[in-house]
Amino acid sequence: MSRIGKKPVAIPSGVTANIEGDTLTVKGPKGTLSLGLSELIDYKVEDGEIVVKPANDTKAARSFWGMQRTLVSNLVEGVTEGFTKVLEISGVGYRAQAQGKKLKLQLGFSHDVDLDVPEGLEVKTPDQTTVEISGVDKQAVGQFAAEVRRWRKPEPYKGKGIKYRGEYIFRKEGKKK
Repeated sequence: MSRIGKKPVAIPSGVTANIEGDTLTVKGPKGTLSLGLSELIDYKVEDGEIVVKPANDTKAARSFWGMQRTLVSNLVEGVTEGFTKVLEISGVGYRAQAQGKKLKLQLGFSHDVDLDVPEGLEVKTPDQTTVEISGVDKQAVGQFAAEVRRWRKPEPYKGKGIKYRGEYIFRKEGKKK
């Protein structure tokens, strides 16, 4: 039995959820999200909550159960609160600047890195070393944050690079004398 899958997903006020065919659509104050439904799982919208159960007793259905419930939960959380990832840039001369639908990064290369911000995401740079990526789709926010981080991952000697806020970089000692 899935401990996560057993819990129904509560639908807060101001949010509507409906199932049409093989798609679950959730509408809320921040926008609309949809999820393609798996045939291994039964989904029901009843009494202000979404119930997710395995369609049969196969191993595959039980394996999908908790993950599908979490995906449904992410839809509801995304349209009510949204998701945010904060990246911190450290290094001499490393900086970021949001310019409309573009993110300009200076990361020690001979050229600037210009990234197009995907549709549905918002990028802010409160200062030159902080990048805040926010949106309603958790997967899209995480994917774009990973693409930004990919340009200069933190290195273990000085800790320079782009890291997530709260991420710990294991530092190496270097040579001993």
